[in-house]
Amino acid sequence: MVAFIRFADSLSAWFGKAFAWLIVLMTFGTSYEVFVRYVVGRPTPWALDVSFIMYGTLFMMGGAYTLSRGGHVRGDFLYRLWKPRTQASVDLVLYLIFFFPGVTALIFAGWKYASRSWGYGEVSVNSPAGIPIYQFKMVIVAAGVLLFIQGIAQVLRCIRCIRDGEWIEAEEDVEETETLLIKEKQAEPAGEKA
Repeated sequence: MVAFIRFADSLSAWFGKAFAWLIVLMTFGTSYEVFVRYVVGRPTPWALDVSFIMYGTLFMMGGAYTLSRGGHVRGDFLYRLWKPRTQASVDLVLYLIFFFPGVTALIFAGWKYASRSWGYGEVSVNSPAGIPIYQFKMVIVAAGVLLFIQGIAQVLRCIRCIRDGEWIEAEEDVEETETLLIKEKQAEPAGEKA
């Protein structure tokens, strides 16, 4: 059980971090577009589409990673006050009733949508460049499969927590800058804080 949880977390982390590099490409692409539009006076017909494609891909492929790290938005004003076993029981029910049917629908609808798009070689209707976008429709399916795998790991986490009374946390790999600064400040000797 723990081995699968660690596998799913690692898989989600690898894809999330790999696709995070799209931010760099988006930054360069947008900077290039701003330069050629406002300095050179010759806007590109493709920059807006490419930035949409990259942002959408980043958003979709980062979903499983965010789920593995507990980063999705949740209304936890009551949840955080519950005991871990209660949290796990509620999570388990919600995964079974809402998460898996939704993700399964995403995979099957995404497959249908992507296969049709591949069939007629879909291009973007938003730009005169006619950028091909059919290959990016497969991102919907890939993101759904990654979410499904991570969802299984989350269910296993719930089962372990119900049994043991404590959560199996994901391995730490990224920390907010603010958190690092707070830890750094707390680690300073008392004389240096003044």
